[in-house]
Amino acid sequence: MREAKLGKYRGKFCVIYYDERGQRFRHSLGTTDHGLAKTRLGAFLSHLKSQARDKPVTIAEIYAAYLDDRASEDKSTTRIRDAWKRLQGSFGHLRPADVSKADVKRYTDARRKAGVSPGTIHTELTYLRAALAYAVKEQWLQQAPYIPVPQKPGPREHHLTREDAQKLLAAASMPHVKLFIRLAFSTAGRASALLELTWDRVDLDARRIDLRDPDRPRTRKGRARVPINDSLLAALVEAREGATSPYVIEWGGDRVLSVKKGVGAAARRAGVKCSPHVLRHTAAVWMAEDGVPMEQVAQYLGHDDSRTTERVYARFSPDFLRAAARSLDL
Repeated sequence: MREAKLGKYRGKFCVIYYDERGQRFRHSLGTTDHGLAKTRLGAFLSHLKSQARDKPVTIAEIYAAYLDDRASEDKSTTRIRDAWKRLQGSFGHLRPADVSKADVKRYTDARRKAGVSPGTIHTELTYLRAALAYAVKEQWLQQAPYIPVPQKPGPREHHLTREDAQKLLAAASMPHVKLFIRLAFSTAGRASALLELTWDRVDLDARRIDLRDPDRPRTRKGRARVPINDSLLAALVEAREGATSPYVIEWGGDRVLSVKKGVGAAARRAGVKCSPHVLRHTAAVWMAEDGVPMEQVAQYLGHDDSRTTERVYARFSPDFLRAAARSLDL
């Protein structure tokens, strides 16, 4: 490393450093406090020196470093950690150079035999790919091994009816789970966006929610600013009165990191098939079924390009292919 200095990015302190080739890197220190930033800067520089002496050798070490990097930039790591619980037994002990296509095929076949969906296997192996790509970027590897992944499944078909949704809400015994379900149905927001939502981005007077986190770098998975409907307003007013933390979805005064188990438990009691993502998908389907223009559905979903929305949800619209059908009338 040639040099390093303290800087700022999106309002928080960061360390800007250059490697031996002069390539510039930036690492978030996750704080706006100058004193804390200087302390973290020292710890980070020690970490870099340690890495230079002791580069990760196994997949487990590489994956751990990748997780730490994601966490240091305030990015969600829940799904990455979940994937590693499945990956580590097959790949953790291996060196990158020892990973073969046969190893990946054995893993894929074993997961399929266990009844795991192709989409889940695709996600797990994609995170493994990402960790190895991170190792290449950090110059721990010259080249990452090839990790073949199953074909990504097509658009999801399963969604809830409005009757199913009422059953699900009635079956949600925990207040934070019930509020999450209402938020998901009313905003079509991603689970991560709803769990990260803070009260300063909820305007009850103007009846508007801003799912965009100003401290989070913009990614291809966009987030929207949406209005608050009547049923959600009542739930939010009640929740705001009892709030004990900055987060809208909280439990015991702490931020909730995952509602997967809570939603799953409510779904089992209600006798419906549901996950946090199904709630978002259902909200989009309902808008399409009610004839909401695809451009507006896209804005709710945070899609920059409405063609993505049309590809998945246009078929649920009552006007889908109607003009084409008329042209075929005898």
